[in-house]
Amino acid sequence: MGLAQLRCRAQVGLIAPPVMVEVHLGAGLPQFSIVGLPAAAVRESKERVRAALLHSGFEVPAGRITVNLAPADLPKEGGRFDLAIALGILIASGQLQPKSAPASDGPALEFFGELALTGELRPVAGLLAAAQAAQQAGHRLIVPRAGAAELMLLPGLAAGAARSLLEVCGDLSGAAPLPDASLAAAQDAPEAAASPPAAAPLLAEVCGQQQAKRALVIAAAGAHSLLFVGPPGCGKSMLARRLPALLPPLDAVEALEVASIASLVNAGAAAGASWRERPFRAPHHTTSAGAIVGGGPRVRPGEITLAHHGVLFLDELPEFDRRVLEALREPLETGVVQVSRASLRAEYPARFQLVAAMNPCPCGYFGDAQRACRCSDRQRTLYRGRLSGPLLDRIDLRVPLRSVSESELAAHRVGRESARAAQAEAIARISRARSRQAARGALNGSLAEIALGEVARPTPAARRVLAAAAVRLGLSLRGQHRCLRVARTIADLDDSDVIEERHVAESVALRRALAT
Repeated sequence: MGLAQLRCRAQVGLIAPPVMVEVHLGAGLPQFSIVGLPAAAVRESKERVRAALLHSGFEVPAGRITVNLAPADLPKEGGRFDLAIALGILIASGQLQPKSAPASDGPALEFFGELALTGELRPVAGLLAAAQAAQQAGHRLIVPRAGAAELMLLPGLAAGAARSLLEVCGDLSGAAPLPDASLAAAQDAPEAAASPPAAAPLLAEVCGQQQAKRALVIAAAGAHSLLFVGPPGCGKSMLARRLPALLPPLDAVEALEVASIASLVNAGAAAGASWRERPFRAPHHTTSAGAIVGGGPRVRPGEITLAHHGVLFLDELPEFDRRVLEALREPLETGVVQVSRASLRAEYPARFQLVAAMNPCPCGYFGDAQRACRCSDRQRTLYRGRLSGPLLDRIDLRVPLRSVSESELAAHRVGRESARAAQAEAIARISRARSRQAARGALNGSLAEIALGEVARPTPAARRVLAAAAVRLGLSLRGQHRCLRVARTIADLDDSDVIEERHVAESVALRRALAT
């Protein structure tokens, strides 16, 4: 009989609660059971562990093997517990004698890794979030070398990287200490860290659409939501895909949040030289509500969480399912999304910047000067009716686009150097505006109503313009607040401490009602 205890962590959203892997060897008929609310992938680990032990030259003890994953009421999933279970069997059976107990009060160890049948270690999803929690607890990690590149994002982390179960055994016994995970990752892929980033698309490359370009700069400066409405081929998608290049790089805290989300969805996805780039997600309009918001049996994050601190682009907005669009309303306001299932509840961050595009009608040419619309009034009304008023009320900027003529296309000649210079100037203005907002505590797009009243500071003339626009356009109180937020951003772009009349006038002009 024997007992061993080792540390690991589960994954619930972006939280990695600690799990104690307890292995007991007892007398009786051969049996291998895992208890502690394991998912199917965890229950299957006994077959992976059995084969890995045999291929690594160890013996599978005869008798009853019981593995308890404590606490018992916490759901466990994935192959992350394989390594800890295998080591527990070796320690409990006396085949491995570590220098100190892995779960002792000394320099505690945490083990993560899925085992191949050969005993090799494979990376696991969510390793970065688990590593952050372990670092805060002052623990050392043992992780698969193939996934160690993610841990380079956590300076000062104590972690060893192993290729196989045998290498971990060598580290625990003191025969062959494991290399540091960050150093091992740098040695394995030195070229990846030095790869140059791809050239960013330039705003000046888009032909015409000056008002839309101006709106894109305002949206970037204040993190405002934006809707482009125009006929097919007028440049809506081109404009939307140029927004990330206007945004400043992620700071260290934001980048770590984005990388943790990427790691949770796909093992090893957080590694790479582009981890400071803001995410850009563009799901197809057939995407389900669960894929957009998050969910499924294992409560995975959706597209709005994968776009955290970045851009969510929804092309052909009215074609999305109504449930998908309505599900965006709360995250747009709160910046978080809560996904609940019968046995599990998770909260994910969702502070994304929404950019949407749509045609003015089903055929796409209502109001176009070059082609006639084929839609009836009823068809246009039904098409626009797919977007609810509360959702549209949460979109700060609504910009109409027109078709670009052949003469404009022929005359559009922009040199690469001049386009880069214009881009650099726009980025500098956006950075200055964001710095002003950061000094006040938050970007204008996410200002609460109380904070907005403190920082807006419109002149009396600006207040009169806003009041008149509210009556003329029938703006709700939320709509007035959003106009004021946009006006505050325009004033920041002008390096103005107060909101003037022209700032409010431009913000109202950029919040046009959709024509029917």
